[in-house]
Amino acid sequence: MFIGNVEIQNPVVLAPMAGVTDLPFRLLCKEMDCGLLYTEMVSAKAILYGNKNTEALMQVTPNEHPIALQLFGSDPEVMGEIAKRVEERPFDIIDVNMGCPVPKVVNNGEGSALMKNPVLVGKIVEAMAKAVQKPVTVKIRAGFNDESINAPEIAHVIEESGGAAVAVHGRTREQYYSGKADWDVIRRVKETVKIPVIGNGDILTGQDAIRMFEETGCDAVMIGRGARGNPWIFSQVSRYLKDKTVLAPPTTKEICDMILRHAKMLIEAKGEYTGIREMRKHFAWYTAGMKHSAALRGRVNQVEHFEELEQLVDMVHGADETK
Repeated sequence: MFIGNVEIQNPVVLAPMAGVTDLPFRLLCKEMDCGLLYTEMVSAKAILYGNKNTEALMQVTPNEHPIALQLFGSDPEVMGEIAKRVEERPFDIIDVNMGCPVPKVVNNGEGSALMKNPVLVGKIVEAMAKAVQKPVTVKIRAGFNDESINAPEIAHVIEESGGAAVAVHGRTREQYYSGKADWDVIRRVKETVKIPVIGNGDILTGQDAIRMFEETGCDAVMIGRGARGNPWIFSQVSRYLKDKTVLAPPTTKEICDMILRHAKMLIEAKGEYTGIREMRKHFAWYTAGMKHSAALRGRVNQVEHFEELEQLVDMVHGADETK
C-alpha cells in the first residue's frame, strides 16, 4: 500500500494516542512489526508560538520509518504554515487530527469539532497539501453524533482537497470510546473515495483485523487502545494476516521483562521522575487481568524509583509462579 509516495509494507498501523504513543512506546510497537507509526498529536499553534514542550513530542529516530506527525488545529493558514515548517523534519507523512473527542480540544473548534464543518475541512487539507510535498492525511470519526454520520462526505472532501489517505474511527464524537465501533461507516467511506482508507475501532486480535478487512474493504487497520500494555498485538495481527497463525499471548515473564524495558526507555527519554510516573499507567495496562491486578495498580501508584518498580515486577512474576 502507498500513501502518496510512501510505501507501507505492513497494513497494521499504530493509532496516535495522546500520552501513549511517545518515542519509547512507538519503538516497542515497531519492533513488533507495526507497519506505520503516528506521533502523539501536536498543536499547530503551540509550534507556531514556540512552545518548548512540543519539541519532545516531535522527536523521532531513524528506526521509526514510516512515521506520521499528527497535528491538530483549525486555522487553514496556520496549518499550512506549520506543515511547511515541519516538512524538513524526518516524518514521512503529515496527518491532521479531526477525531479527538476531548472537550478542551472540541470546544476550541478543533479535533472532532471539524466533522461539523466540511467546508473548513476542505480549506485545511488544501492549504496543507499545497504547502508541502509530503503526503497529507486525516484521521476522522464516523461523525460528530448519531444525527450526523457524515464520514463518507468528509472523506470525499479530504480526497478532493488533496488528502492522500483517511483513517476512520467507527465511533462518533459523542460515543467517545464507548459502545461498538460502526464498521459499516468505514465500508461506506471506502466505497466513496479512491485514496487509501485505514479502518480503526475494536481491533483486539488478528481475527478482528481480518474481519475488518473483509467487512469494510479497508486498505489497512489501525490499532489504538488494543495496543496499550500489549505491543505484541502488532506481531499477532500481522502474522495472522500472513498465514492465519494464531500466536500465543505473551507469558508473564515476557510481560514483566517488557515492563522493565519500557520503564528503562521512558527514564532514558524523560528522566526518572517523569518516566516512572508515566510508567504507572502502562504498568496497569500490562498487568490488566492478572492475579491481584487491582492491588498491583494501587501499589504502582506509590512507586517513585526504578528499583521499587523492579520489586513490584518481581512480585507479579512470583505470584504467577505460585498459582
